[in-house]
Amino acid sequence: MFDISVLSLWPQIVAGGLVVGFLVGMTGVGAGSLMTPFLITKVGISPAIAVGTDLLFAAITKASAVAPHHTFGHVNWRIVRWLAAGSVPGSIAMLVLIKILEPDLATMASVIKTGLSAALILSSFALVIYPFMKRASFRDAPGKADDTVARPFPTMLLGFALGSVVTLTSVGAGAIGVVVLTLLYPALRPRYLIGTDIVHAVPLTLVSGLGHLSMGNADFALLGLLLLGSLPGIALGSRLTGILPDWLLRSALAAILVFAAYQLHAKG
Repeated sequence: MFDISVLSLWPQIVAGGLVVGFLVGMTGVGAGSLMTPFLITKVGISPAIAVGTDLLFAAITKASAVAPHHTFGHVNWRIVRWLAAGSVPGSIAMLVLIKILEPDLATMASVIKTGLSAALILSSFALVIYPFMKRASFRDAPGKADDTVARPFPTMLLGFALGSVVTLTSVGAGAIGVVVLTLLYPALRPRYLIGTDIVHAVPLTLVSGLGHLSMGNADFALLGLLLLGSLPGIALGSRLTGILPDWLLRSALAAILVFAAYQLHAKG
C-alpha cells in the first residue's frame, strides 16, 4: 500500500521519527511503544495502518543490530530459536483470528487502542523494574551467552504470548520481553538478554508485519518517511548513551509511555 497523501505530512512524520529514533538509541527500547502511539495520536494514522507499518519499521531497524550483537557474542541462539518457535505461531494465530473475525474499522481501532494502552502500561512498569531484576540476577551470570541452557517449554509459552501481543499492538517485544526473559533466565547477563531479545524480535516483527501488509494494513510511503527520520536519530542517540544516568532515561521513557497510553484513552 502506498498512500501518497501521507507525503504531505512529511515534516511531522520525519521529525517524530527523529525524536523516537533518538530515544530508542539512548535507551535501547521503545520503538513500538513510542512509534505507534505517535502515529495514531499525533499524525492521525488509523490504528491498523500504524501497527502494520510500525512492525515493518521494527523489523528493518532491529535487523541492522543483529550482526553486531552476533559478532560480540551477545546472542543465545538456542533461546532465540525456542522463542521464535512460540512467537511465530502466536503471530500467525493472531493474524488468522483477525482475518476470520473480519472486524469493521471501528471495532478494529477500538481493540487495537485498548490492547495498545495495556501494553504501554506493562512496558512502562517493565522499564522501571528491569534494573532491579538485573542487579539481583547479575551475581551468578555466566561468561558467555551460550553457556545458559535453554528452557524450551516456558520459553515457547513466552514467545507465543509475545507473538500475539506484538501482532495486535506492535508493543511488547522490547521491554516486556527482556523482563520476562530475566525471570526465565536470571543468570544471563544483561547484554546477552538484550542481544537475544533484539535478534528474536526480527523474525517476529517481520512475520507479523508481512501479515498485516497482506491485509492492507501498512503504508510504504509512511514507512519510508519514518526510516528517513529515525535512522539518523538512532545513530545520534546511540552515540550519546552514557551522558545521562540510565535510571533517569528509563524513568523518563516510562513516563512517556504512560502519557501515550493516556492520550490513546482520551482519544478513544
